[in-house]
Amino acid sequence: MFSELKGKTIARVERLTEAECAEMMWYKKPVVIVFTDGSYMIPMADDEGNDGGSILYQNKEQSTLIYTD
Repeated sequence: MFSELKGKTIARVERLTEAECAEMMWYKKPVVIVFTDGSYMIPMADDEGNDGGSILYQNKEQSTLIYTD
């Protein structure tokens, strides 16, 4: 499971643009995790790609919700 992520390095994290969201007919602007090889991940509301989603990030000290706009 998630073997596609093995060995990946994150290059940057950004949000989808208004234009990209409009192209996908999404109302929310999720984050995009871009890897050094050009591949990327976008959290979605469901497995049908109906809208952007939110991410929970947690480490030993705290947890943070990254909400969509």
